[in-house]
Amino acid sequence: MLPLLLLLLLAASAAPARAGDPYAYYDWEVSYVSAQPLGVKQKVIGINGQFPGPPLNVTTNWNVVVNVRNALDEPLLLTWNGVQQRKTAWQDGVLGTNCAIPAGWNWTYAFQVKDQVGSFFYFPSTPLHRAAGGYGAITINNRDVIPIPFGFPDGDITLFIGDWFNRGHKELRRALDGGTLLGAPDGVLINGLGPYQYNESVVPPGIVYERINVEPGKTYRFRVHNVGVSTSLNFRIQNHNLLLVETEGSYTSQQNYTNLDIHVGQSYSFLVTMDQNASTDYYVVASARFVDAAIIDKLTGVAVLHYSNSQGPASGPLPDPPNDQYDTAFSINQARSIRWNVTASGARPNPQGSFHYGDITVTDVYLLQSRPPELIDGKLRSTLNEISYIAPSTPLVLAQLFNVPGVYKLDFPNHPMNRLPKVDTSIINGTYKGFMEIIFQNNATTVQSYHLDGYAFFVVGMDYGLWTENSRGTYNKWDGVARSTIQVFPGAWTAILVFLDNAGIWNLRVQNLDTWYLGQEVYINVVNPEDNSSTLPDNAIFCGALSSLQKEQSHRFVYSDAVPVALWRNTFSLLFLLASFTIWLQ
Repeated sequence: MLPLLLLLLLAASAAPARAGDPYAYYDWEVSYVSAQPLGVKQKVIGINGQFPGPPLNVTTNWNVVVNVRNALDEPLLLTWNGVQQRKTAWQDGVLGTNCAIPAGWNWTYAFQVKDQVGSFFYFPSTPLHRAAGGYGAITINNRDVIPIPFGFPDGDITLFIGDWFNRGHKELRRALDGGTLLGAPDGVLINGLGPYQYNESVVPPGIVYERINVEPGKTYRFRVHNVGVSTSLNFRIQNHNLLLVETEGSYTSQQNYTNLDIHVGQSYSFLVTMDQNASTDYYVVASARFVDAAIIDKLTGVAVLHYSNSQGPASGPLPDPPNDQYDTAFSINQARSIRWNVTASGARPNPQGSFHYGDITVTDVYLLQSRPPELIDGKLRSTLNEISYIAPSTPLVLAQLFNVPGVYKLDFPNHPMNRLPKVDTSIINGTYKGFMEIIFQNNATTVQSYHLDGYAFFVVGMDYGLWTENSRGTYNKWDGVARSTIQVFPGAWTAILVFLDNAGIWNLRVQNLDTWYLGQEVYINVVNPEDNSSTLPDNAIFCGALSSLQKEQSHRFVYSDAVPVALWRNTFSLLFLLASFTIWLQ
């Protein structure tokens, strides 16, 4: 009898998983860890002790389950930058959607990366936490049946670039609360590490830097994310071309760049061929844009590209940045050059270019104007259309589901009102399956990046001056790239088109952490009139007016780190067979 049981168990463990879309499970503990990226010891936010955090590496249509334990000393939320959870706004991880996870609690995110491919990242969305870390990569791979529009690379390399403050996130918050702008950061990090000592007079000794090991003649896919606080960065690799192939889930028209500006919250993929003679290592550089020349050396991050047959350390001057620190013309023209690859397949077999966005009638138009931070009722605030958003104690999605009165208003103006600014919880009422045109008018003095959760949008226009109705004549209505984060230059505008087919309440925000914290965001309410039901997750956290509904949590981890789905299913099969056999013996 025992041999028969063993045969059954072996057969079960060898059987392939035949269920629906696979699952990937992760267990994360978010906590403070000690680091000194710029030589100053400080507390940063790590995940499972890692800074940056561990990657989410999944495939199109996979289900992702991430159990998060908050070991910080204050509430926490994680958001999935650019990942379009279909009809699952509960998993969005922003304060308008979720109650924050209290200190010491755990909460499990569960969402599907449906119909997406490409390079994204996650980060903590709770106030200024990203300034202390807590970020990591999200890579969504093509299914085998969907080809990629370039040769399969020999390796995959993720780089996080971003400005960094030696002051902790709590101190940065106190400064903003006290009416003081953050000022210049203290440096630029690459993968959480400080600059290589390319110049002894600029970089002190003992700074730990990133080294990227490569093989000569091979081609690597570099996925580069700007996870910083507020600084646009120029990315380049000494003596190497960057072949741009993807940005935030869209394959781009393939073009070579010697350098590319990457603004806060943006993600790009490049193919880089190791075609140099490796007489030395090579510099990998991320340097600040549009800052005073006197501090540019301080705001330059440097890593090292190391060939396996390298003959010596990196040498010579850093590769030159664009020669226009005080002029955005080069950068805006570079941004216009990034186009959609309309012949490539995306996450689905049908070509992406089959969606002719330029032929669809626009339903709603919103002109969103920003201004420099200003005092409102004695507090420093930032605004869109003279409204500075304030998060209610009861998240918008919960308030909508439980009909809690007075939490928000559906009266956000569709154009600047030229009135005194105010603090309010006013949101946009979108039209389900409508086509919304949004124009960001930047009347502030710095580059701003805007991000929309739950969607990718088409970037159709970008220019200097004030947007007018005549500006539509300059729109790109054929191959404007689809992405989720777009820059808006000071004294200029950027226009996007978005198809509102994803029901929920979705966050539209500036990615610059300082102005986001000061209120430069709004939410878009998208209701499906044929199905306005909303299923509350079993593990929902209640707060604000609904605090009394909160159930006690066990605070236990659920899954081990990234266990392959087939192993989980086979384990369950083994347990089922064992239980069945035990019952049969009885």
